[in-house]
Amino acid sequence: MKVVEINSLVLAYLGDTIYENYVRRYLINQGIAHVDELQKSAVKYVSAKNQAAYLQQMIDQGFLSSEELEIVKRARNYKTTSHPKNCDIVTYKYATGLEALIGYLDLNNQHDRILEIMNFILED
Repeated sequence: MKVVEINSLVLAYLGDTIYENYVRRYLINQGIAHVDELQKSAVKYVSAKNQAAYLQQMIDQGFLSSEELEIVKRARNYKTTSHPKNCDIVTYKYATGLEALIGYLDLNNQHDRILEIMNFILED
């Protein structure tokens, strides 16, 4: 199966774990040594609201390629009615788009590009 044919939510499922791993490593490297503080700091990056905002910044700044935008749009437009109670469906779909992009890049062994995206987010 080609990566582009994989269900967008499956890509997001993978991308979520990769994204969170980058965030956790970043925060640990910042010297945060307590789990409670790590968790509170992680919310700045891993909440759907903030993921959607980071994605919108990348779109506004022309940071993503046309291929990457297609992956984001496919995930964002995926038909779903469920979403977390703490955010609206549009925000959730944008966050899913970011996670799907990361999953897509990982399965295509584009780890340098994932690092560029994570640096954009983490060094904001």
